[in-house]
Formats: sequence, C-alpha cells, structure tokens
Amino acid sequence: MKVIYCDGACKGNPGLSGSGVVVFDNDKPISKWIGGFQKQGTNNIAELKAMQMALYLAKKMNINIIRTDSQYVINTITKWASSWEAKGWKKKGGIKNLELVKAIYEEYKTFKDIQIEYVKGHSGDKGNDLADQLANEAILKQATKWTKGE
Repeated sequence: MKVIYCDGACKGNPGLSGSGVVVFDNDKPISKWIGGFQKQGTNNIAELKAMQMALYLAKKMNINIIRTDSQYVINTITKWASSWEAKGWKKKGGIKNLELVKAIYEEYKTFKDIQIEYVKGHSGDKGNDLADQLANEAILKQATKWTKGE
C-alpha cells in the first residue's frame, strides 16, 4: 500500500520555513521531496505547501492516502474551504493564505477518492518523522523549488 506523508517546519513563526514530502510503499520510503522554502514563512504556509505537493504526487502516482500532522491543513481542505468557497471566499476577519488555500482546494476537489488522515507529530511515526526531517532539510538547503530529498 502506498501512502504519502507531508510536513512543514518553521524556525521562528514567521521565520525560515520549508516543506517535506515522502512517499512510502509498504513501509519503505520510495520518493522524498523538499521545497517551499521561505525566509519569512509561517508554519501554516509550510504545512499547506507540503499538502500541495502531496496532492500533486498523489495524482501523479495514483495514491489515495495522504497523512499529515496538521489539523489546520486537514480542516482547511476537508471542512472550511467548501463553506468559504460558497460564500465567495469571504469570512469574518479574512482567510489567511487565501491564494494558496484556493489552489490546494481546487486540486483536492479533482479527486474522487482521497483520504487525508491525521497522524500525531513527533510521536515516533516513521513516515511523519521522515517528512519532518525533509522539511528541515528544505530549510537548511533553502530549497525554494521542489527537489529530491536525501
């Protein structure tokens, strides 16, 4: 079974941020990615960029399970965005990271059967730990574009 894990990291909030994504096939990592580096990013932006890449890879590799430790991203995509879209992308106080949220939600809607699952961060989950390492590698290497991780 193939599963994608994605994570974002931020040194300061805002601060240096990056994203990591890893594809597992039967508990073995087969594809690692780093990217999304920003000098003044936030944790939420890093998490969203990781999900954006995870959705891209899910479509490309025909995978229907994505795991993240970000309840913010899960709720944004699976609960809140449909309501925001129905209201013309407006909500009291505004929607943070609106353009990124819209792009991710549009991609999410193209899937017929995608599961976005929560996994507790920093809990010893092999996939989440590796995605976190990759997100930190993205910061270290200042990887703005998506490239293969180590």
